[in-house]
Amino acid sequence: MGKYDEQVKTSKLAWQSKLVLLLVLPATGAELVLEGSWWANQLPQVAVWTLGLSLLLGLAAWRNRSATAGAAASGASLCAILMLATTTLPYAPWRTALVPVLTVLILTAAATHFGRYRKEQLGTAESRNGRGASQVAANLGVAALVSNGMMQVWLLNQLWLPGLLRSSPLLFVPGLAALAEAAADTVSSELGQVWNNHPRMLTTLRRVEPGTDGAISLAGTLAGVAAAGAVAIAGAAALRAGWVALGIAWAGGVAGLFIDSLLGATLERLGWLNNDAVNFLSTASSAAVALSLMAVVLHNAG
Repeated sequence: MGKYDEQVKTSKLAWQSKLVLLLVLPATGAELVLEGSWWANQLPQVAVWTLGLSLLLGLAAWRNRSATAGAAASGASLCAILMLATTTLPYAPWRTALVPVLTVLILTAAATHFGRYRKEQLGTAESRNGRGASQVAANLGVAALVSNGMMQVWLLNQLWLPGLLRSSPLLFVPGLAALAEAAADTVSSELGQVWNNHPRMLTTLRRVEPGTDGAISLAGTLAGVAAAGAVAIAGAAALRAGWVALGIAWAGGVAGLFIDSLLGATLERLGWLNNDAVNFLSTASSAAVALSLMAVVLHNAG
C-alpha cells in the first residue's frame, strides 16, 4: 500500500479512534471523580498519592515526548483509575497497579526510541510528538474499565452475597493481562522492525516488508512475550498475587499479542479496522482470555 493510500485509509477510519475515546474516557473520567471524592473524604492520603503520582507520570511522559499533552492527561487519568481499583489497606502506592503501569510505560518508551533512525528510514517511526490520546486509550482503556468493573462486582458481592468473592488479587488479573498485551504489542512491533528485515505474515507465513500490518518475526515475538512477562511479574509482585495470577496474566497477554497480529493481518489489512481499534480489541481479548482462565481456576479451587 502506497503512502497516499495509507493516508486515505487512516482518514476514513478516524472515527474508530474517536469511538475508542468515547468508550473509555467519559466512563473512566466519571468514575475517577466519584472514586477520588470518596477516598478524599474517607482517607485523603489515598487520593493525594494516587492523583499526585498519576499526574507526575503523565508529566514525565509529556516531557519525554512519549505522549502528546492530551495523551499524557488521558494516561494520568487511566493510571489513577487503575491505582484506585487496586487499592488495599494498609495503603502503599507501590502495592497498586502503579507498578505494572510504570513497567508498561518504561518498556514501550524504550522500545519506541530504540533504533529510531532505522525506523525513520523505513517510514514506520512513531511521531516525535509521542502517542496520541486515542492510542493511550486503546492500550490502557480496557485495563482500567475491566479492573474497575471487577472491583464493582466485588463490592456488590460484599453487599448482597458476602463471602462469595472476597477481595482477591485475582480481581486484577484480567486488567493485568490487558496491560501485559499492551506492552507486548508495542515492544514486539518496535523491536521487530529493527532486528528483523524480513518478517512474515501471520496468516500466510510469506515474507513481507517491516511494518506491514499482521507481520511477525521471531525476534519481535520473543521480545513481546518477554515484555508481557515483565508486566505480569511486576503486577503480581506489587499486589502479592502469587504464581497463578502471574501465569494467567502472562498467558492472557501473549494470547492477545497473537490476536493483535491476526486482526492486523486480516481486518486491518482489508481496511475495516484501524490500529487503535485493533489495539483496543486485542487488549480486550487478553482480558477475556485471562477472565476465562481465572474462572477455571476458581471453579477447580471451589
